[in-house]
Amino acid sequence: MEKMERLATFEVLQPGILTTIQDLGRYGFSQFGVPPSGAVDALSFRVGNLLVGNGEQEAGLETTLMGLKIKVLRDVVIAITGGDLSPALNEESLEMWRTHLLVEGDIIAFKKVKAGCRAYLAVSGGFVVPKIMGSCSTYLSGNFGGLEGRKLRRGDILYTPADISPPLSILGLRFPGDWIPSLEKETSLRVIAGPQNHHFTEKGFQTFYSAPYQVTPQCDRMGIRLEGPKIERRPDVEESIISEGLISGAIQVPGDGKPIIILTELVTGGYTKIAAIISTDLPMVAQLKPGDQVRFRPISIEESQLLFREQEERLEGFWKTVRASSPWKK
Repeated sequence: MEKMERLATFEVLQPGILTTIQDLGRYGFSQFGVPPSGAVDALSFRVGNLLVGNGEQEAGLETTLMGLKIKVLRDVVIAITGGDLSPALNEESLEMWRTHLLVEGDIIAFKKVKAGCRAYLAVSGGFVVPKIMGSCSTYLSGNFGGLEGRKLRRGDILYTPADISPPLSILGLRFPGDWIPSLEKETSLRVIAGPQNHHFTEKGFQTFYSAPYQVTPQCDRMGIRLEGPKIERRPDVEESIISEGLISGAIQVPGDGKPIIILTELVTGGYTKIAAIISTDLPMVAQLKPGDQVRFRPISIEESQLLFREQEERLEGFWKTVRASSPWKK
């Protein structure tokens, strides 16, 4: 396979707490123990790519909490989406959810957490890294994908395609503000019961739907442990089941009765699952950090499907706006 021509575009001055190259994930390999990985907040990631004229799957950066600082090595168009980690361009605040032209010598830094915990940097043309199993996503536990299967380090050079010129026609393009998920320290997450909801008592469900749960420090790209009232299970069922496949947003309840929300880097689990968070609320899950509080609210499958269709229609409408002024294809 012929290698893509590339040019050095960014130098990592400080890698931050955790910064990786991601795309929308690799699917179809769970039977081999390979999870999807990919951007935890897929909605923010997709919007970032659309803002800079990319297809939604192009590789971008996911950075967590604070500390990332990069130097621009050539003119390029970017957009920053996701959690508000106080992005700055040359020490001046940088507006999120819109396109910006950067020039050689510019410095981008993420200084502190204002809301959420994960931000995304999309760049025109995407980052050039090898595809493994059809994806550029970093799988940290497997040590492959992204940049050598690891998080970024000081001194890393990041490359973009050589044949991509900054799409100046979309500079200043903004994603509609009323479509951006609101990130609060107290979040209500909509869920659909199952698949092992019959393992829990009526009292257990009353607790699950009424009690607040707090995000513990035990949270990463694999999952989020919550602290709060114990969810009661039926006395005639086991605490564990035979391991089976997991999806992002599944809520497991281990022996201590405290829920665990599954994210993108697990494929199987042996705890019973009381419910799953609907896909349109997963961006808010991705932005949870220690100390945040969540409540769970039941919703029907039909309502969930309607919300998903509305989200996809908004994104399709926004893409048409971008496409009208950009020469690139989805």
